[in-house]
This record gives sequence, C-alpha cells and structure tokens, in this order.
Amino acid sequence: MYAAVRRYEGVTDSAEAARLVNEGFVPLMRQVSGFVAYYWIDTGEGVMVSTSIFQDHAGAEESISRAADFVRDNLASLLPNPPQVMAGEVVASA
Repeated sequence: MYAAVRRYEGVTDSAEAARLVNEGFVPLMRQVSGFVAYYWIDTGEGVMVSTSIFQDHAGAEESISRAADFVRDNLASLLPNPPQVMAGEVVASA
C-alpha cells in the first residue's frame, strides 16, 4: 500500500473546507484506481491534513495531482498556502 499526506496551514474556514472536501473531493478519490481510504483531519489552529491510502504507487501519485487541481479550482480562498506533500510506501499498519 501507498499513502499520500498533504498538510495545509493557514486554513481560513475549516468547516467550509471540510464540507467541500466531503461533497466534492471524496467522490474523486473513490474513482482513483486502487483506492483504499481517505481522511481529512482538522488539527485545529488553521491546520488541516489529508491522508490518502492506495494499493499502489500510481494511485497515490494520482491523488496528489487530483488534490492540487481540486484545491486550485474549489478551495483556493480557504487553503491559501501551498501544502506540504509527502508520499511513500506504507511499511507498517494496524
């Protein structure tokens, strides 16, 4: 399995960002080949983190591309700063 993690700082409205992610982005993630799970986490203080899990590297990479497009087209005013993006193979899980 592979994971892609994106950390967004400076979120201006976490409730609205969560609504838009739930309604618009989650369905996009479910369409990516090898989709396993997606989580959108509000850590407080204007920080939100997304985690996408896929069966293969290609799915994780596609999620990063789709996330960038979705943020640009739908969340730019709510997520004004570029995210910190990390991706890699899941080497332990529970």
